[in-house]
Amino acid sequence: MQHNTSMTNLAQYLADWRRGARLLLALVSLVVLAVPLALPAAAAGPSVFPELISLPDGFRPEGITTGRGSTFFAGSLADGRIYKGDYRTGEGEVLVPGVGRPAVGLAYDSRSNYLFVAGGPSGKASVYDADTGQEVQVYDLPVGTSTFVNDVVVTRDAAYFTDSFAAQYYVLPLSAQGALPDASQVETIALSGDFVQVGGFNSNGIEATPNGDALFIVNSTAGLLFLVDPATGVAQQIDLGNGMEPPLPNGDGILLAGKTMYVVQNQLNQIAVVELGPDFSSGAVARVITNDNFDIPTTVAGFGSRLYAVNARFSTPPTPTTTYEVVQVSKN
Repeated sequence: MQHNTSMTNLAQYLADWRRGARLLLALVSLVVLAVPLALPAAAAGPSVFPELISLPDGFRPEGITTGRGSTFFAGSLADGRIYKGDYRTGEGEVLVPGVGRPAVGLAYDSRSNYLFVAGGPSGKASVYDADTGQEVQVYDLPVGTSTFVNDVVVTRDAAYFTDSFAAQYYVLPLSAQGALPDASQVETIALSGDFVQVGGFNSNGIEATPNGDALFIVNSTAGLLFLVDPATGVAQQIDLGNGMEPPLPNGDGILLAGKTMYVVQNQLNQIAVVELGPDFSSGAVARVITNDNFDIPTTVAGFGSRLYAVNARFSTPPTPTTTYEVVQVSKN
C-alpha cells in the first residue's frame, strides 16, 4: 500500500513539472518575439535625414559634395570656409576656417580623402584633407585677367575646373592612387567645337562619366549642356529637343546618376531632370523638381535616393546673421 502511494506521488510530481516546463517555454517564446518588434521603434528618431540642414549664419554657401558615408561638405563664398556635415543627423561643424578667398564648387576624391575646391575670382584651386581640414596644396591656375574658377569634378585621371569667364578649363593630372601633381603639370585646355562663349557667365557646372572618358559642362547663359572630350576640349552640344529655346536656362551645378542628369536652375528655383540617351549625345528634360524651401539653389549632391541642394539665397542681402541651409528632395 505504501509503495502504491509513493508511485502516485511521483507521477503527480512529474506531471506538475512538465506543465511548469511548458509554461516557462511559452513565456520565453513571447519575450523573444517581442524584442524584435520593439527594436525599430527604439532605433528610429525624428532627426534621421532631416529635410532641412542648417549651415552657419552668414556662411553664404555655393558648392556641396558628398564624402565618405553620410558626410557632406559645403563651401563659403564669403571667406572660403568649408563646413563638414552629416546628412543622417543634420549636425556638423566648420572643418576649414576662413582663408580669405571664396570657396565655390567642390569635389571629393575617396582614393586620397582629398577635397578639391574651386576658388572663383581668386583663380586658385585648393586641396584639403577631408578629415583634418589641413590645406594640402594650393594651385595658381593659368587664368587670364578676368576669371571665375567655378566648379570641379574628379575622375580617375584628373581634377577638372571650369572657368565661367573663359572658354577653357583647367586640368590637375592625378595618379592612379589620387596623388597630386606638381604645379608645372597643371594644364589649360580650350573649349572648341559647338561651345560658343557669350556675354555673362558661361561654363558652370561640370560632371564626368563614371570612367572619366567624357565630361559634361553646362553653359549658364546659353542654357545648353555639352559633352566634352577631356583631352582635346572639343565640345558637342547635347540635343535635348527644345528647338530654338534654350533647354536649361540658369543651369548651375550638375549631377549625373546613371543616364539621368540633374541640373540645378538657380534663379528658377528648380532642378531639371534630364534623361540622356545611351551615348549621352541626346536626351530630354523629363520633368523638374521644385520645393517650397528652395531659395536660389546653386549646386546639388546625391546620397542614395535623395538629392541635397544648397540655398545660396543670392536675392537676400548677406549679413552676419543671414541664415542658410541645405534642402533635401527625392530623386524620384
